[in-house]
Amino acid sequence: MALTLADRIDAAFAAEQAAQPVARTRHEIPRSYEAITDEWLTTVLCRDTPGAAVVGHRLGLPDDGTNNRRRIFLNYNDPGQAAGLPVSVFCKATFGLANRQMLGHSGGVLCEVTFHNHARHLLDIEAPRALLANFDPVGFASIVVFEDFGEHATFCSEETPVDLDFARAQLDVLARLHGRFADAPEMAGPLAVLPTWYERFHNLATFHLEESCAAGVEVSEELLPPDLFARRAEIWPATLRSLELLRALPLTLCHGDVHLKNWYQCDDGRIGLGDWGVAHRGHWSRDLAYTLTTALTITDRQAHEGDLIAYYLDRLAAEGGPHVSMDAAMRAYRLSLPSAFAFWTLTLKPDPAFPDMQPVATARVFIERIGQAMADHNALAID
Repeated sequence: MALTLADRIDAAFAAEQAAQPVARTRHEIPRSYEAITDEWLTTVLCRDTPGAAVVGHRLGLPDDGTNNRRRIFLNYNDPGQAAGLPVSVFCKATFGLANRQMLGHSGGVLCEVTFHNHARHLLDIEAPRALLANFDPVGFASIVVFEDFGEHATFCSEETPVDLDFARAQLDVLARLHGRFADAPEMAGPLAVLPTWYERFHNLATFHLEESCAAGVEVSEELLPPDLFARRAEIWPATLRSLELLRALPLTLCHGDVHLKNWYQCDDGRIGLGDWGVAHRGHWSRDLAYTLTTALTITDRQAHEGDLIAYYLDRLAAEGGPHVSMDAAMRAYRLSLPSAFAFWTLTLKPDPAFPDMQPVATARVFIERIGQAMADHNALAID
């Protein structure tokens, strides 16, 4: 009998725990932060600097969620110091079993590594730059090593006030992303391995997504418009129907997880977008709807949503994307709301096999904001 994907990941993880492999070259994937060696770091960070070497490193504090995140602080020999090599890097990895199961099944490991290896260098946007991105397609161990810009940028939270200038800057980033890859040859080349949004969502559904989303809705009555909560049994069927209809629309490269906490502001005022683990081939409306409904307060979205969508459409066309009518955009926007809502009802009541993802307080804010948008746009009336 063929092993399931879950069985394969379990078996690979167990074999690694027994062998305790140590990483020494950039082509090897560490199986834990403790397995990282100075030799490995040298091959990652010093290969373009003759004579340079990492001669010591220190691990920062663990930060575990969907990924296993950690900073690494570095010491170099004299050539490395003279070259001004980075004194720290920021890493995202899938070292834990739960992380590998979730991101292996959903495609998150493949998506982030593919984005950084084949798309990031083609984009004129503010986004993290990876010094290395690699994963094991059997056991789904992975690591991405980033330039550490933590001292020069501040990530947003659900409490970050977003004014219209900030919102327009977010839409500028989305338009550059979506416009650059609309009908781009890379979509049929190296980016063809990325799942579509339809595929990505249904891969995630193998972790009892319907049950988790329903449970999240049940404990969110006080956050939701009464009419939406009363029709809660219709939410999941509407979500699946919306995915079917979006599936027929033109594809571009999308970020996929553009909630407010994945945006950051640099010291010089530039707005950036991090965490590309849900990158996929999909319709731009997913990113547009998800950005506006999580970034803006309910009253601000209701007041300015139409103007901001019109602004995005103008910017999309200017960046090489399609010219889209407001009516077509609003239909796609409405279709994109249910699956954005699902990401947060899931987060509030995840499957036990999932790692911890986001704080309850964050999930509650975004459920309330997206839920009101669902009601405002009658998102259960899918057509």
